[in-house]
Amino acid sequence: MTAPSLIDRLAAAVGPQGLLTDPRDTEPYIVDWRRIFRGATPAVVRPASTEQVAAVVKLCAETRTAIVPQGGNTGMCGAAVPRATGGEIVLSLARMNRILDVDALNNTLTAQAGCVLANIQQAARDAGRLFPLSLGAEGSCQIGGNLSTNAGGVNVLRYGNTRDLVLGLQVVLPDGRVWDGMRRLRKDNTGYDLKQLFIGAEGTLGVITAAVLKLFPLPRSVATAWAAAPGPDAALALLALMRERCGDKLTAFELISRNCLDLVLRHIPGTRDPLPAQHEWYVLADLGDAREDGLREELEQALADALQRGFVVDVALPESQSQAAALWRLRESIPEAARGEPGMLYRHDIAVAIGRVPDFIREARAALDARFPGVDVICFGHLGDGNLHYNAFVPGRNRDDASAREAGDVTQVVYDIVQRYQGSFSAEHGIGQSKLAEIARYKDAVELDAMRALKRTFDPHGIMNPGKVLPSTSQN
Repeated sequence: MTAPSLIDRLAAAVGPQGLLTDPRDTEPYIVDWRRIFRGATPAVVRPASTEQVAAVVKLCAETRTAIVPQGGNTGMCGAAVPRATGGEIVLSLARMNRILDVDALNNTLTAQAGCVLANIQQAARDAGRLFPLSLGAEGSCQIGGNLSTNAGGVNVLRYGNTRDLVLGLQVVLPDGRVWDGMRRLRKDNTGYDLKQLFIGAEGTLGVITAAVLKLFPLPRSVATAWAAAPGPDAALALLALMRERCGDKLTAFELISRNCLDLVLRHIPGTRDPLPAQHEWYVLADLGDAREDGLREELEQALADALQRGFVVDVALPESQSQAAALWRLRESIPEAARGEPGMLYRHDIAVAIGRVPDFIREARAALDARFPGVDVICFGHLGDGNLHYNAFVPGRNRDDASAREAGDVTQVVYDIVQRYQGSFSAEHGIGQSKLAEIARYKDAVELDAMRALKRTFDPHGIMNPGKVLPSTSQN
């Protein structure tokens, strides 16, 4: 009797609804949303429980078959799609999409890894609580992917990155064992904090299947402002003023260049310029508070002071939630709008110390202008935590041109400056397969050695998401 194939054994482990092998069905799982990375796979496995994930991983460990864990596949760096070699199984967590518990008294929410972020936010709101992680893809990204990439978003200023919002994890290890770390504790000093190893590891150390998440009081009032600033220095001064006046009520503080807004107005239907005159730089800020009254007045007083000091030159204050949402749509639509342009966009997700952001913007712009005349810099991001999306269109380069896509000259100009500023070349998007050359070039050798040692310890056979995060070794 012929031994059953791996595909047959996987089908037995997850059932007929849990396995896709037809190329027409697997197509959405092998291409990233930006359509830059395309891989191949013999099968997409869609388990419905942690037990099924463990069975799948155990089979792959036994046969030395590589696994690519995948959430909503909304990442920017190609971490969630297989390589073109065709031998990697895609492990989709999409069927594991249940919210298991909401504990308003303990301020926790327990969810499976395949839960869409927006559904988690809504479940928290239904309980009178806030889950503050918020980003443009929240309607389709899954919490497991957010955890695996340590997603940032617009509320990091007050609430921190994803790793700051997690109390416990459940993880299937590369040998198929299940680590149950689903603790709901704020204090636990019983050894190493293992969950932090898996958050931000992009599926290279194990498969996150569930998490205990922190909740916060739901703000009863929110006040939003769109302000025109003379430049990044003035925007930074406005940030300092609003922090002084408003404290931790300041939840978001975004910097947006004029050409970002032009992209949105050009490519996103139903959008409009919030101010009558055009300005080179804008700030979009949110305040949130448990009080129902007084927040709008507090924001207006801070902005009046900023106008008097010259930190801002014009302001739009929404009169309704729908108007505030329209302002945030302008900010959140920038990546989508950039896709509408015909040229090749070089994306840079960088971070520097907050006080050095204006200097970085000036130096990087001057360096790009000198090297690539006519370059169009698309600069926006989270000024409140020093994270900029500093992107560039270079004249004459088309996204359909492979040589333009693979060119590293623009990126090296930007990242060399980031390195001098002791910053990060990947603030919130991760490494995936798009930044392997950069991590090899810029990461400290001691750090890389320690990361490789962890990889060997957890995944000695190198089956977990190979070719991602770590530069090439025998395991990748």
